[in-house]
Amino acid sequence: MASSSHPLLPPLSGKAFFVPSPHEEHNFHPHPSLQLATRVTLQSAGVGLLVSAVQNALDKHNAGAMGIVTRTGGTIGFFAAMGFSFSFVQAITANIRETDDALNGAAGGCAAGFLAGVRAKSLPMAFGACAGMGTLIGTFNAAGNALTGTNRKLLPRPEREQLRQAFFKQPKQTEEVA
Repeated sequence: MASSSHPLLPPLSGKAFFVPSPHEEHNFHPHPSLQLATRVTLQSAGVGLLVSAVQNALDKHNAGAMGIVTRTGGTIGFFAAMGFSFSFVQAITANIRETDDALNGAAGGCAAGFLAGVRAKSLPMAFGACAGMGTLIGTFNAAGNALTGTNRKLLPRPEREQLRQAFFKQPKQTEEVA
């Protein structure tokens, strides 16, 4: 990998997912698909374990604490599979297209949604979940990967004032007749 040209910035490595800054020229860095997918799979399995524990605690049964694995353990595998399919398809799509944009997230969301529909044993639900998740994640990525938008406090004061003035309706200019 190429190192950065600035002496105070650390060199870029291909070991982590690269998030480009909106203030610099973008150079594509290949994503380590399998490494990224493995990390997200383990994180998703942890979330699945938590959801499985909550399901086990709220149901009435005689399985005890082992019910997390025996009764609702499929939830753990399902969450892990959705995390893997999303992150792997997103990274592979980015590597094939050699670009980082919202379409990669949409493809990953479609793969994860399709998997959710397959679990429900319904092909129409699989296609609907593919379209829904793909649209939702693609829109989120296109909006800047944040629910609150961009952090405008990082912009210089004149640019913030210009954005603020452009947001509000401007009063009509009346011509004075003398």
